[in-house]
Amino acid sequence: MPKKMWMCGWLLALACLCGCHRAMDPVAFHDQGYPQKLSDWHVLQARGGVLQLNEGVVPYDLNTPLFTDYAHKLRTIWMPKGVAATYNPTGTFDFPVGTIISKTFFYPLPKGEARNPGDVARTYDTRGDIAGPGQGLQLANVHLVETRLLVRRKDGWVAIPYVWNASQTDAMLARTGDIQPLTLVSDNGERENFNYVVPDQSQCASCHARDWTTRALQPIGPKARHLNRDYRYADGEENELAHLVRVGYLTGAPAPAQAPRNANWMDANAPLDARARAYLDINCGHCHNPKGAANTTGLTLDIATPEDHHLGICKPPTAAGQGTGDHDFDIVPGHPDDSILPYRLSSATPGTMMPELGRSTVHQEGVALIKAWIASLSGDCKVLH
Repeated sequence: MPKKMWMCGWLLALACLCGCHRAMDPVAFHDQGYPQKLSDWHVLQARGGVLQLNEGVVPYDLNTPLFTDYAHKLRTIWMPKGVAATYNPTGTFDFPVGTIISKTFFYPLPKGEARNPGDVARTYDTRGDIAGPGQGLQLANVHLVETRLLVRRKDGWVAIPYVWNASQTDAMLARTGDIQPLTLVSDNGERENFNYVVPDQSQCASCHARDWTTRALQPIGPKARHLNRDYRYADGEENELAHLVRVGYLTGAPAPAQAPRNANWMDANAPLDARARAYLDINCGHCHNPKGAANTTGLTLDIATPEDHHLGICKPPTAAGQGTGDHDFDIVPGHPDDSILPYRLSSATPGTMMPELGRSTVHQEGVALIKAWIASLSGDCKVLH
């Protein structure tokens, strides 16, 4: 090979190598329109076998997450320099214009080599998901489905859904939603076929419009009670609230010990009541609250609701239709099988199931938790009603 050609080839290879290790372009906040690719934002990018987080993109998790067909979720927050969110002890933090919140839905791959296309693991084991503390996802171990962005523009929050391509290299704009046939595979080999439904852009308001009068969107997870927990960041483990304050993303927050905290629904050492209430709060409270989409039902399920008829105890249904299952009360103390609430959680039939959006499967462990909680309640609806 002529020396000149060899030198050109070597320089080309060197350029490619350097390109692979080149830092990501800075996060790009788009104050209008709908970019066609997730990578246009430079928040997350699939490169080098990892779904990497850009500089300044802070991962976080929730004490008790919302259930979405057993999907795992990578959540992140990014803000422009010089601005911060304002702490709120009960509601969503007041995020500044320019904030980008991302949530990537993914599944671990089943163990073993013999798996079919669309097979995903039904597991709570997250050890193989993360590339490292505070880092992104190990792409060889996971199947990416979608990434949803909540973008704080001048006129308010905008939800923008993206669906990952088959090669898992980027996610494409999917304003009309998407349906993906998948199969949950348990460790014991049990298989469950289901359709994973990516909601269309307009459906995002069903959960994210906490005030159903204005229909203005806002995040659900970034509240003090959900974020008051530890997280393994790249520079060590730290409380999420304290970390957001330290990196300049949050102002006005008290010490974590003085902030509210929801229980982890899977923590067997936490009180059953606290676990069940945390589960209902994150899965149902964004609609079942005095201003939410389900405010006409008279059933409020957020964490502040007292344990009386407002929470459904001995409360007759007002707008459940076929969802009652011929039961008389939302919650019958001591009798979960006579209660409407677990009946609807146990269904995957449209018109009966609750929540109405966001799942195609039944969260078996979640239903078991709510049934155990109702069984522990004391009272007599014949007396209280």
